[in-house]
Amino acid sequence: MKKIVFIVLTLIVITSCKNDTKSEQNQDIIVSEDSEKTAKQSDGLTLLKGEFVYYDGAAVLQTHAEIYGVLITDKLEELNKQAQQYKTEPTDMVLVEIRGKITNEKDDKILWENKLEVVEILNIKPTPKEEKNVIKLGNQQE
Repeated sequence: MKKIVFIVLTLIVITSCKNDTKSEQNQDIIVSEDSEKTAKQSDGLTLLKGEFVYYDGAAVLQTHAEIYGVLITDKLEELNKQAQQYKTEPTDMVLVEIRGKITNEKDDKILWENKLEVVEILNIKPTPKEEKNVIKLGNQQE
């Protein structure tokens, strides 16, 4: 009986030691990955690319996966001024590439689930002609 208990105890110790060395190696890998991140990757901002529109005090960014309500800040006003040169109508969308902070906190004015604060503007370009999404207000006959 003592031999069986000794063998079982020895197996438990050996298997637990093997798991400890594996987890220590994984922690080393994670630490080395974090140290290789650039300053831009570790500042907590997210890179977003999509269609942007700002009209009548409301701003929206539509990416391929989500729609974000954009918080009104000085950076948003700057983005809108730069986007004006690519618009023919006030409701035209433009393609933007920005970095910002995403939040799900409640806001009195923005009712979208995901909200975005623009921190850095990287690129702005017009929407291709065949994909231009124009929202017409009122009953205009063409």
